[in-house]
Amino acid sequence: MTHISELTTQAEFIKAYPVMATLRDHLTQSEYTRRITQMREEGYRMFALRQPDDTILALAGFKIFTTLYSGHTLHVYDLVTTTSQRGQGRGQALMQHIDAFAHENGCDAITLDSGLQRADAHRFYEAKAHMPKTGYTFRKDL
Repeated sequence: MTHISELTTQAEFIKAYPVMATLRDHLTQSEYTRRITQMREEGYRMFALRQPDDTILALAGFKIFTTLYSGHTLHVYDLVTTTSQRGQGRGQALMQHIDAFAHENGCDAITLDSGLQRADAHRFYEAKAHMPKTGYTFRKDL
């Protein structure tokens, strides 16, 4: 039976790197570790869906903050399932956990961004996570 728990130690975040690297393949482990350290200082948190032996099957990284357009918001920055576990309800289980967590923490909305090329992910967000597309994200690299 799988379970979901929050990662709280640097060692747990490092253990999560191989799974996160399937989504964020541009990051080396050292750059991932550096960014995670900074992000955690800024309120970033992560849930892991694990097997009984603690093998990580899926991750959801998020932060809670308040905006004018959506109020008290839980924003999902990273949602990834290992390639071998896709299509088995792992992402849906994590999103249900995120939904309950957002309710428990008085959030008004859950938001996330997804790359335009990720059509399969978009179908998942709309059909399984019940999150319709509401806009575009624009970015300028500096």
